[in-house]
Amino acid sequence: MQSPPKPDHTQVSLQRLNSYDPTETLVALEKLLEPLGGMSAFVKPGQSVLIKPNLLAGKTPEKAVTTHPEIVRGVIQLVQRAGGEVSLGDSPGIGSPETVARKSGILAVAEERGCRFVRFETSVTIHPKGGTFQQFEVARELLDADVVINLPKLKTHQMMGLTCGVKNMFGAVVGLRKPRLHLQAGTDKAFFAMMLLELCEALPPALTIVDAVVGMEGEGPGSGDPVQIGALLAGSHPQAIDTVATELVGLQPHQVWTQQQAIETERPYTRLQQLQLSGDPLESLKIKHFRAAKTTDVNFGLKGGLKHLLKNALTARPEPDHKLCLLCNDCVTHCPPEAMKIEHNRLQIDYDRCIRCFCCQELCPHGALITKQGILLRLSSFLRGES
Repeated sequence: MQSPPKPDHTQVSLQRLNSYDPTETLVALEKLLEPLGGMSAFVKPGQSVLIKPNLLAGKTPEKAVTTHPEIVRGVIQLVQRAGGEVSLGDSPGIGSPETVARKSGILAVAEERGCRFVRFETSVTIHPKGGTFQQFEVARELLDADVVINLPKLKTHQMMGLTCGVKNMFGAVVGLRKPRLHLQAGTDKAFFAMMLLELCEALPPALTIVDAVVGMEGEGPGSGDPVQIGALLAGSHPQAIDTVATELVGLQPHQVWTQQQAIETERPYTRLQQLQLSGDPLESLKIKHFRAAKTTDVNFGLKGGLKHLLKNALTARPEPDHKLCLLCNDCVTHCPPEAMKIEHNRLQIDYDRCIRCFCCQELCPHGALITKQGILLRLSSFLRGES
């Protein structure tokens, strides 16, 4: 039996979609995948297919925190048409997978389409070769699937700048193992970005489809503002997807840590000139005035004690908005370095222990943590034209 042709990693397809109308969404997904050979180029009859959306937290679809359920519905339909046996799962940042999937509308869609919902519970250790990280603990469900379809939401990210194809695969890490990786990286965002790149390379999805119909700008990925972008993106390589997504919203590579690290380490598919774009023209889909996440780190090449001395001036930090804080304790529970506590009926942060991972801001269900930039970081952002 002849093997199917290998996907062209340089190809990224773009398709305009201005609403989540079910009929229009399905048609747009079909057009999106047509230049790539359709869903049948990725899914063969009888194969087990795992769809991995963004299930960060239990928010309703209009908040733009999770992949929209109509995108999930359309992808499930196309996989089923291709003969795949489809399941869906993720490891949320906060809350049980079922609760998050239910609140986001995704569980209802999965049940309606007869798609099995799986919890990422059991971790398996894998040993990538040739990278900085010698092992990762990842969800067994991803390893057991014949085909993995990565279904991210295009959003800003307070720590990494942008979350899209590469960052969405961090959901392969189950539960409290995520904070361990944050602790391992500490305040070194370049190190954390490298971990994300190597994790995605160790678990390459067969297909990535990006929900950029309504994305998120500002204080993403959990507390930003929905923004109309009106686009879908698809391709077989998450890095190629992220390169196009960065251009789509007008960000520079230095504003996206994974993109910057991919360029510095000379990974492929980091420049538009290396890619073949199909579908609707990128220039016609670009949006203006996209509000980036606040820059959270700059080091001016400083080392050792001087860098530590100027830490607060050179970085940003999460700061409670006590008017919005309901003392729910979620941020305290999920803080990797245990730098937060509730004392005297107020949320307190020990900034000497804080590693500036912004997990608290990412996961706060009330948007009660803001980003406070140090004075030198504000000056650097101003000189770069970012504020």
